[in-house]
Amino acid sequence: MFGCVVAGRLLQTNLQQIDESHAAFELPAAGSINHVCVFLLGTVPFPDGYGAAVHFFWPGKGFQLLGMLSNEKPSAIFRLRGNFTAQTTSTQAAFGNTAQMSAAPGADVTAVLGLSIEPLAQIMQQTNSLPSALSKPAAPPSDPTVVAEKIVKHMFNYISGFVSGNTSSGNITPDSVVPMGLVAKWYESFLTKVKAVGPGFLDRQE
Repeated sequence: MFGCVVAGRLLQTNLQQIDESHAAFELPAAGSINHVCVFLLGTVPFPDGYGAAVHFFWPGKGFQLLGMLSNEKPSAIFRLRGNFTAQTTSTQAAFGNTAQMSAAPGADVTAVLGLSIEPLAQIMQQTNSLPSALSKPAAPPSDPTVVAEKIVKHMFNYISGFVSGNTSSGNITPDSVVPMGLVAKWYESFLTKVKAVGPGFLDRQE
């Protein structure tokens, strides 16, 4: 029913069934994991009104609630934040026991990604307690007209620094001649800066 991918690793489908409503993936070498993707395989949907709470268990540290899956949200990518809490519920304890048994002495720890099938209302109540940054909507894309205006302004400022000295007034006029090589230089410099620091520098120009 579920699949799991740790960034940089092969797809995992070796799901371990704990009971009727709990299942888990073992994640070896957990110390190197930053992001994990969990998804429905599309073979078996959730019953109406149900979904899965997704937990990450680290032996000896506890658990962190990552988020949820549902028929309407069949996949999700989670960043492991390392904010663990003590195990206090039967669901957390079930996954915690699995994690403890999976840890091999003297080896890099094997953590557990737990899936708990529960009513959606119950899952939503849990996920509402997650940090707001996880549910914060993405910022709307920048207005392309504003972005274009910033780019043109950057080019004008760059070129004027070279051309203004060749004019009697010290400023660019409609009749000022701009060598194409200068435009090419600006273009190369602009791309280098965007690749290095992103477009944010456009907001800081005079």
